[in-house]
Order: sequence, then C-alpha cells, then structure tokens
Amino acid sequence: MSILSSVGRIATRYSAARARYLSERALLSLPIELRKDIGWPEIVIDAQNSPRIGLAP
Repeated sequence: MSILSSVGRIATRYSAARARYLSERALLSLPIELRKDIGWPEIVIDAQNSPRIGLAP
C-alpha cells in the first residue's frame, strides 16, 4: 500500500462524508410537512445531539 493510495482513500471518504452532510443539511432545512409529503425518513437525534437521518421502523 502506498502513501498515495492511502491519501486517495482518505480523500474519497471525506468527499462522501461532505456530500452526505450537505444532503442532510438541505433536507433538514425543509419544512416538516414537506418532508412528510416526500416520504423522507424520520429525523433521529444521536448520542452527540446532532440531527441525523434515520430509517423509520
């Protein structure tokens, strides 16, 4: 394993996490009525008190 492949993996993970964060942020900014209309999963508060998208049971 080379250093470049390690850096590439880290950059890929960072990019995916950033895209996920931006998507969550955009969805959380929508009114709750609109989120219900589009059938988005319920919002769950995790252990660190930050909102995360969770699957409804």
